[in-house]
Amino acid sequence: TSWRSFNLYVFLSFQMKIAVIGQSLFGQEVYKELKKDGHTIVGVFTIPDKDGKVDLLATEAEKDGVPVFKFPRWRLKGKAITEVVDQTLIHGDKKGGFTIFWADDGLDTGPILLQRECDVEPNDNVNSIYKRFLFPEGVKGMVEAVRLIAAGKAPRIKQPEEGATYECIQKKENSKIDWNQPAEAIHNWIRGNDRVPGAWAEIDGKNVSFYGSTLLENDHSSSNGQPLEIPGASRPGLVTKNGLVLFGNDGKMLLVKNLQFEDGKMIAASQYFKAALSSTVELSEDEKQFAEQMRVVWKSILTNVETIEDTTDFFKSGAASMDVVRLVEEVKLRAAQLQLQNEDVYMATSFEEFIQMCVRKLRGEDDEEEFTVDYVKKTLNNMTIRIPHQLFINGEFVDAEGGKTYKTINPTDGQAICDVSLAQIPDVEKAVAAAKEAFEEGEWGKMNPRDRGKLLYKLADLMEQHQEELATIESIDSGAVYTLALKTHIGMSVQTFRYFAGWCDKIQGCTIPINQARPNRNLTFTKKEPIGVCAIVIPWNYPLMMLAWKTAACLAAGNTVVLKPAQVTPLTALKFAELTALAKFPKGVVNILPGAGSLIGQRLSDHPDVRKLGFTGSTEIGKQIMKSCAVSNVKKVSLELGGKSPLIIFSDCDLDKAVRMGMSSVFFNKGENCIAAGRLFIEESIHDTFVERVVSEIKKMKIGDPLDRSTDHGPQNHKAHLDKLVEYCEKGVKEGAKLVCGGKQVNRPG
Repeated sequence: TSWRSFNLYVFLSFQMKIAVIGQSLFGQEVYKELKKDGHTIVGVFTIPDKDGKVDLLATEAEKDGVPVFKFPRWRLKGKAITEVVDQTLIHGDKKGGFTIFWADDGLDTGPILLQRECDVEPNDNVNSIYKRFLFPEGVKGMVEAVRLIAAGKAPRIKQPEEGATYECIQKKENSKIDWNQPAEAIHNWIRGNDRVPGAWAEIDGKNVSFYGSTLLENDHSSSNGQPLEIPGASRPGLVTKNGLVLFGNDGKMLLVKNLQFEDGKMIAASQYFKAALSSTVELSEDEKQFAEQMRVVWKSILTNVETIEDTTDFFKSGAASMDVVRLVEEVKLRAAQLQLQNEDVYMATSFEEFIQMCVRKLRGEDDEEEFTVDYVKKTLNNMTIRIPHQLFINGEFVDAEGGKTYKTINPTDGQAICDVSLAQIPDVEKAVAAAKEAFEEGEWGKMNPRDRGKLLYKLADLMEQHQEELATIESIDSGAVYTLALKTHIGMSVQTFRYFAGWCDKIQGCTIPINQARPNRNLTFTKKEPIGVCAIVIPWNYPLMMLAWKTAACLAAGNTVVLKPAQVTPLTALKFAELTALAKFPKGVVNILPGAGSLIGQRLSDHPDVRKLGFTGSTEIGKQIMKSCAVSNVKKVSLELGGKSPLIIFSDCDLDKAVRMGMSSVFFNKGENCIAAGRLFIEESIHDTFVERVVSEIKKMKIGDPLDRSTDHGPQNHKAHLDKLVEYCEKGVKEGAKLVCGGKQVNRPG
C-alpha cells in the first residue's frame, strides 16, 4: 500500500512454509491470522530494535521461537523508495485502497494478486482511512491472498507500465504548504501529509506543522477569531475557539485542529496564543498517587529508559504510535472517567506535561474550548440569576437563523423578562444533524453505560447546586409558587435524573427458551439498543419537570435529544442546557429549540432522521403528530394527551378531608396540572354544604407574587390561558350555572 509508510511482504514456498517481512501491529496481526490457518512460519524479517524497543511483529515471533532477522532497510541500492506520500488524498481523489503484489525484484512492481478499494470522504485523512479501512481490510486481504495461493487460485494480473511513477517523496522538506491555491487543494495537501511527515509552513519565524484539516462552508462564522499572520497566505489565519481558520486564494476556508512545533510539542490550534500561559497545578495526595501509577505505566512502555523523570519525553525515548494507543488504554484502566484521545498524548509529550494534562481533565479544568454564555442577569429573590436566552445547538448557545427573537413574559406583572431566540426550520436541521452525529460518530455512542450514568449523576448534582436559581427562573417564567417550584418542579426533576442515572448500566435483554432444533441448538435472545435521535415537545405547566421525565429516560438509554420547550416557558430548559455543558456532556447530545409548535414541532415530527418523538399536550395536536410520524418514517411516538379527571365524593366521606383533597386536586400548581380534577361529582345530600366549605377555604387563599413565601396561588401561566379560564366562567353563567366565587381577573397587573 502507498497509503502508509509501511510495506508487508509474505513469501511462500510450494509447501506453504511462509516467511513474513514487515513490522508494527499490522505485521503482528497478519502473522497471527496466518498462524491460525495452520501455515508454518519459518522466519520473520523486520526492523532493528529502536532505542531498545522490540517491534511488535518480532515480539510475537520470538514468543513462538520463530527465527527473527532484523535489517535497517529492504534494499541497499539507491533506487529503492521506502516512504511514499499518499497521492490519492493530496490530489483529492474520491477512491482509495490497497494492492497486494506477487514479489519480484521491485518494491511493488510484480503482478497484482488482490486489490480492495474504499470511498474517500471530503474530510478524511490518512489516519481515519487507516483505522476505518486499511488496517482491518489489509489484514483480511493478506490472509485471503495466502488462502488463494494455498488453494492454487491466486491470479497474476500484469501491471501496466504506462504512467508508473513515484511522486513527492515523503520527506519533510517536500511537504511545505503552497498557499497560492484554492482552499480545497490546501486541505487535500494537509490531510494527505497527516500524520507523516506533516504539512508545514512558517509562522512567527518557526516551522509549524498542520494536522486535522476540514473544509468549511462559505457561511461559516469566523468573525470572532484572533488574526494570525502566515507568510505567503492570501490573508491572515484566524485562531478561533474551534481551531485555526485558513483561507485559500479563492476566498474559501478550511479549519485546522492541531499544530506541532519543531521540538515535537503539539497543541490545539485554538490555543495558539495561550500556549505559553498555562500554569502548573499543585497535586493533591490522590493525584500524586495517580502520577506514580502513570510513572509505572510509562516505565512498562519505555523499557529502554532506566528511570522516568518529570522531563522524560515519551517520543524522544522511543515511543511509537502503537505505544500511544497502549498508554491511552492503560489510563482508562486506572481512571475510567478520564477520556483521553491519542492527540492528547501528542500534546503533552513529557511526563510532567502528561500528568498536568490528566489532572486538569480529571478536575474538569483542561484547556478545552471556552464555553461562553450571553446571560441575561437579574437580581431578585435575594440572589442574582443568570439566564441563557439563545438556542442551544451542538454544545453552544447560538442565535436563531436570521437573528429572530421573541419576548418571554413574567406572568406576575406582564412585563418582558428577556428576548429569546426564536428557532426556524434551518435551526431544526442543524440541531438534528448535531444529535445524529453525536449518536453515530461521537463519544456518546461509544461510551460505556456506567460512564453515561456518571454524567447523569453529575448533571443531577449540578441541578441540585443550582436549585434555588432554577426555582426562581421557573417562578418568574411560569408563575409557579417558589416553594412549590423548589420542592416539586426542581426537586422532582433532580430526583428523576438520579433515578435514571442508576438505570444506565441495567438495561439488558433476555434469552428466550425455544425448541432445541438439532444439530444447531439454536439460541434466541434480545438485545436492547438506543433508538437514536429523539425529539421531545413539552407543555408549559411544569417546564423543567416535563423536560426531566422525558429527557432523563432518553439519555439513560443512550439516545440523543432535540427538545422544544413551550414557547411561553423556555428559560429553565435553556438553563438546563447550560448545566449539561458544565457536566461535560458531549456536544450534540442535548439540543434545545424554543419556538412555535406549528413550525418546530411539526418539522421534528416530519424529520426523517428523528427516530422517536415524545409529546405532551392536547389530543388534537397529538393526532396530527401521530399522523406525521407515521407518514415521515414510521417513527416511534409516545403521546400524553388531554383528559378530564373525575373526583367522586359520597355522603359518608370525611368531609374535612374531602374538602382538602378536592381543593388540592383542583388548585394544585394553580390548576395547571395534567391530573387536575376537571370534574367534581358530589352526592346531592352534601352538595350545598361542600360548596359552602370550599368557598370559605378559597377566600383564605392568598393570590399574588409567586416569590412571596406566603403566596398560595400565583398568576396563571400566560394571558391566553387566563382568558380561556374567564371565558369558561362566563360560558357557565350563560348556560345557567350559579357563580359563587371569582369568575374574573384579580384586580392587579399580570
